[in-house]
Amino acid sequence: MEQNRIRNNIRTLRFMHGEMTQQELADKVGVTRQTIISMEKDKYSPSLELAFRIALVFGEPLEKVFSYEPEDKKN
Repeated sequence: MEQNRIRNNIRTLRFMHGEMTQQELADKVGVTRQTIISMEKDKYSPSLELAFRIALVFGEPLEKVFSYEPEDKKN
């Protein structure tokens, strides 16, 4: 089973932005709180559109919110 290789800093960014709750972020980007929880646990990779919406909420470039870990980097 292939591991999810998209990593994120959503939890850290939420706390850096006034301790925003998962629900507040979910409401701002139009998803459920469960979706935010799954992303924070690296169990769900967002669509490109959702990734951009999250980055916009935090006022950060996409690469400060999300990163990609190539397969060969693990070896």
